Amino acid sequence: MTSRHALGEFEQLLLLAVMRLGDEAYGAAMRREIEQRTGRSVSPGAIYPTMDRLEAKGYVSSYMGDATPERGGRSRRYFRLEPTGHEALRSAHAVFSSMWQGFEPAPEERG
Repeated sequence: MTSRHALGEFEQLLLLAVMRLGDEAYGAAMRREIEQRTGRSVSPGAIYPTMDRLEAKGYVSSYMGDATPERGGRSRRYFRLEPTGHEALRSAHAVFSSMWQGFEPAPEERG
């Protein structure tokens, strides 16, 4: 992966949320997933512009679900991780794993 296509932290979190949620990957669910797993507050307005960029890069695709009565007839936009997105995540993980090598906690710090 070139630096031009390097993933930022928030992009990684969103792609990981899409991967974890599978067929239920839509904005509000992704926001909850990130907040629950990281304790980090996520602005609803930050999700879609970032997902649009990831879609433009070919890392995700999106589709509109059926309208639901509980949402006032509005459809949800669902996301799917594409193979290029999976590879981008794998590459980002490899880069950070390489940088972390040698910084493992001492045995007395682990438990």
